[in-house]
Amino acid sequence: MKTYIHLKMSHQYALPDAFRRDDVRYPESLVEYFLREYTHAGDVILDPFAGFGTTLFVAEKMGRIPFGVEIDQDKVNYVRSKLVRPESIIHGDSRLLANIDLPAIDFSITSPPYMTKDNHPEDPFTGYQAKGKGYEQYLRDIHNIYQQLGKHMKPTGKVIVEVANIKQDDQVTTLAWDIGQEISQVLHFDGEVIVCWDKYGYGYDHSYCLVFSVQ
Repeated sequence: MKTYIHLKMSHQYALPDAFRRDDVRYPESLVEYFLREYTHAGDVILDPFAGFGTTLFVAEKMGRIPFGVEIDQDKVNYVRSKLVRPESIIHGDSRLLANIDLPAIDFSITSPPYMTKDNHPEDPFTGYQAKGKGYEQYLRDIHNIYQQLGKHMKPTGKVIVEVANIKQDDQVTTLAWDIGQEISQVLHFDGEVIVCWDKYGYGYDHSYCLVFSVQ
């Protein structure tokens, strides 16, 4: 596999007006690329932060069996309305992933909710609806989520996390590296694929797809 790829930040369909202000989706092309590289028809795919369902829609279209967990009920309702198998999206908290009934997972891909070290008082894992407990707790939550995810994965399973560092007002949160370090404590870090975008945010024009396997 190449260690860098070039993709356009574009989507195959627009979100309803009510959601457009919160549109932080990665494009379908990103999911398509990694599903082609790592999966086969009939494989079980999980997105633990399903958001607006991009992973699930692409996986379903490509003949995979998708599952997703999303804490925001409005997003869950939207995704259910567009899936062939609406039961594939689960309304739940990924911090409690061990308690969610899932089949054995072949492959997981997601982009987690982001947080900066400073000036980010809300908890990303509540859909930014509740007061957070700081960046260190956020990283502990990431650690715990992926520790639980590992128990759902097949021994040959692969995990992709798409994430970027964040540069704001000359301050950099090394989010990608910090998340990579946390997950590396519970899954084996295989390396990264740098995604070069035609347009992006967070102060950079690239993100990282961190690749892990089950230890």
